[in-house]
Amino acid sequence: MAAKRPNPALWLYYQYGGRLPEKHRDWVLHDGTCRTWLVRVFARGLVVVAPIAAVLFMILLLLGHSWPLAAGSVVLGLLVNIRYTLSYSVESVDGRLARHGFPAGHGSAVRRRAYELAHADEAARYRAAYRAGED
Repeated sequence: MAAKRPNPALWLYYQYGGRLPEKHRDWVLHDGTCRTWLVRVFARGLVVVAPIAAVLFMILLLLGHSWPLAAGSVVLGLLVNIRYTLSYSVESVDGRLARHGFPAGHGSAVRRRAYELAHADEAARYRAAYRAGED
């Protein structure tokens, strides 16, 4: 069965930390463990902070600051947000999956298993070349 994608309103609710209904459970797992999971975390960080950044930009302009100063301030804030979002991406996704009923660390385990399966040939060649005499 294919993962049921949430509608745009539910997706936005999910981006802000909401818990999706049970019928979207497979999609939540896909969201946290697919090949592009880190890009999704990056986009989530930008979606969450975009309204705040827009309001701050407008406030700075209304207070009489020049637009380059306002834009620079907002961009620096976005850079800090991106750094924080990506630094804690693994914990964030594992926590999000736990809120949807998956065991703690499940997302990391699924991604690790997928990586090991995708790179099994490389690991076998490495062991054959460099670990042959250690048995």
